[in-house]
Amino acid sequence: MAKTKTDMREAVMTAAKATVQSHGYNALSFRELAKEVGIKSASVHYHFPTKGDLGAALARRYTEEGAAYLAELLATSNDASWCMDRYAAIFRAALANDNRMCLCGIMSAELDGLPADVRAEVDRFAEMNVGWLTQILSRARPSTGEQDLQECAMAIFAAIEGAQLVARGCRDIGIYDRTIRAYRTTGLIP
Repeated sequence: MAKTKTDMREAVMTAAKATVQSHGYNALSFRELAKEVGIKSASVHYHFPTKGDLGAALARRYTEEGAAYLAELLATSNDASWCMDRYAAIFRAALANDNRMCLCGIMSAELDGLPADVRAEVDRFAEMNVGWLTQILSRARPSTGEQDLQECAMAIFAAIEGAQLVARGCRDIGIYDRTIRAYRTTGLIP
């Protein structure tokens, strides 16, 4: 069966996501993506005129899918610890999938080399995560002020991204698990 334009676009997005999560934004090559998907490089350009267009689309989708999942967690349970367990599991799942990174986390490491529209989407991902974490923390610490909640949320986001990065660099998912447990023991994570 012939692939539709939508199928080809999705195949390119899937291949590009895996590349970025494994090797970073700078590793994206339209020629390599085309070869992997089984289409011509011009077909990749048809869907994404520039590498920046592709990177922005990837980060936008990643943020939107993440926001939908996190909203579902909020709607499912009022238990902050339960929600945080599932949040940490998202980052763990990337590591368990061929030692990959959070897509926007790895793009953040290349921030200076990203086109402005990709940077904006990566920033939006961070803002979405910090906003969600602030909501979770407000459930766990209702008497804490908004500014303190936001600062703690940023610390948690940075800590979890950092734990993922260190575990990936060591190729040891156990480091991630132990670090998350330590964050919980010290009270950083509810």
